[in-house]
Amino acid sequence: MTIRAYALYGGSKRLLAWMVIILFSLAVGVSVGTFGHFSGNATILPGVGCYEIYTADAAARVGLAWVAEFVFELLTFILIVYRTCKTRSLLRLSLVTRRDIIDVIFRDGTMYFGVMALVNVPNILTYYFGSVATRGCLATFTSCMSVTLISRLVLNLHNKSTDAGIVSIPAQDDGSSLAVLTTRVNVQSTISSHHW
Repeated sequence: MTIRAYALYGGSKRLLAWMVIILFSLAVGVSVGTFGHFSGNATILPGVGCYEIYTADAAARVGLAWVAEFVFELLTFILIVYRTCKTRSLLRLSLVTRRDIIDVIFRDGTMYFGVMALVNVPNILTYYFGSVATRGCLATFTSCMSVTLISRLVLNLHNKSTDAGIVSIPAQDDGSSLAVLTTRVNVQSTISSHHW
């Protein structure tokens, strides 16, 4: 989602720098909160298989990472919605149109954020308000949903770029027997489909 926001803002180095600074700040805050000076008294109890049972202190510290991730996704979503509304008139925004790449980015970003909010908020709540047996039980599901949705976002972008004449094809490298992925752009098709 960060790369999509960066692309929507025309490759703004300033925006990218601020996003990296915010991401780094959240990561440092989470690391200090999770692995800091006071984390020695928080214990993780052995569970069944690879499932771990968290004490209340340990669950709050691990839950902090999920909160930071949600805050960063919220920031990215706000940036995407703001830029899309600024670029397009608010009346033309629709979640079902597929006119161009901006519509795909907006629709997929909205879908990703909505689903991840529905999955991530209960996950965070299990860390802070769940019983001993349920603390962190939705973390694996949340991670799997994130990976699945990001794959969908990439495939939708690839499908839209193929419609615009940008095609990725495997090609043979002269030096080795491994296939190398190259991108060929039909410039005429790209120019004619890019009229906004």
